[in-house]
Amino acid sequence: MDSSLSIAVIGSGYVGLVAAACFAELGHQVACVDSDEQRIAALALLQVPIAEPHLAEVLLRARLNIRFTTDLHMAVRQSSIVFIAVGTPQTSSGGADLSFVDAVAGQIAQAIEKYTLIVTKSTVPVYTCDWICRVIERHHVAPDLFEVAANPEFLREGQAVTDFLYPDRILLGTRSASAAALLQQVYQPLLSGEYARRAGAIASLKGARLRPELLLTSPETAEIIKHACNAFLATRVSFINMVANMCEQAGANVEQVAYGMGLDERIGARYLEAGIGYGGSCLPKDIAAFRCVAAQLGVNHTLLQDVEQINAEQIQRYVDKVRSALWTLRRKRLAVFGLAFKGGTDDIRASPALEVLQLLLAEGCKIAAYDPAAAAHAASTVLAGSRMRYADSVWDAAQDAEAVLILNDWPEFALLDLNRLYNVLRYPIVIDGRNLYDPQKMAAHGFTYLSMGRPTAFGNRN
Repeated sequence: MDSSLSIAVIGSGYVGLVAAACFAELGHQVACVDSDEQRIAALALLQVPIAEPHLAEVLLRARLNIRFTTDLHMAVRQSSIVFIAVGTPQTSSGGADLSFVDAVAGQIAQAIEKYTLIVTKSTVPVYTCDWICRVIERHHVAPDLFEVAANPEFLREGQAVTDFLYPDRILLGTRSASAAALLQQVYQPLLSGEYARRAGAIASLKGARLRPELLLTSPETAEIIKHACNAFLATRVSFINMVANMCEQAGANVEQVAYGMGLDERIGARYLEAGIGYGGSCLPKDIAAFRCVAAQLGVNHTLLQDVEQINAEQIQRYVDKVRSALWTLRRKRLAVFGLAFKGGTDDIRASPALEVLQLLLAEGCKIAAYDPAAAAHAASTVLAGSRMRYADSVWDAAQDAEAVLILNDWPEFALLDLNRLYNVLRYPIVIDGRNLYDPQKMAAHGFTYLSMGRPTAFGNRN
């Protein structure tokens, strides 16, 4: 029996495109909608605009199940489920800008002709589903023709496709059993484990669950779960960075501290890696939005403010670390490894690496930077017009540099030929913002090696 559904995904950004591709991979008929005609034309030619493992592969093999269109009304009319996956950027006050959600809700209302389940996939604050209902009701749509539900995504950039196809949980916030049943039908190949058993299925990551937990809640609970998850992850990052700063002052090793903490099953080891702070399109925006929601609800949110402050201070701490290694920064030639907010993606949104670079450029540093995927984005956006040079390789960037700065965790940065690196640098100094190397190993190779929350290692190369 054919269990496929007709689905519209509105928004072809990171969340929308991955969701549309993966719904098609599961066998559903999908219309991916966006108002950007150039983007839709490129997608129709299977030109993938983001660097995400497996995404191009999934789009190619599911191409018969997916179409790209700017016609929102037609897509809604031909679908039984409509997922809203448009952007919710941060406002000047820190809250989520829901104007795109509001506009799309109004367009959906004008297109509804039969029962349609409308589902928020974007990360939105609590009560957004209620507001979407009000918008649609104001367009005089009969109550029996629509329902609104929440189905937050929990995708990591660089692993978004595998996270979608092998989630640890599927969260459905609905008000009726019928809406919950329809959404369960969408995800049935995942909930049953059938997709994982398919010949040619995208392989799961090590340790991934082949059958996710199904969690049914109210829309309000689902909306808070999503924001609470991201806020808690950000809190863990800021907490371990605070501990790393203590370790530096005390001469302790934060990696050993984190390992000792992680052995406690109540804590676990995830998101306890010290570094230059969190970034990307989710954590900074979502923790700010969650803080604004808490304030609106009259809930004390100083904890979240402290998390944000620690994260912001970590950038200056890293720049101070560079200064401590080089004494002065003006006219220093620096090799920078990493521009994206983390390895495995070309996303530079809220990238700590770019914040570090902006401070160093303001100090008069001469920088050659390399990133396997993000250079073009950096050159055309926040660093446009800067005197920074974009290198073709780590070796091009490192040639005659007075120090290497490691700012994200692309795997190739952790696998460098250290003898070659020593020989191409003017001075063998490495300031590692991601703790990719063992300090004793770096010292044995002759480097002065500064990292996060660990004692400085000084080279003893013979």
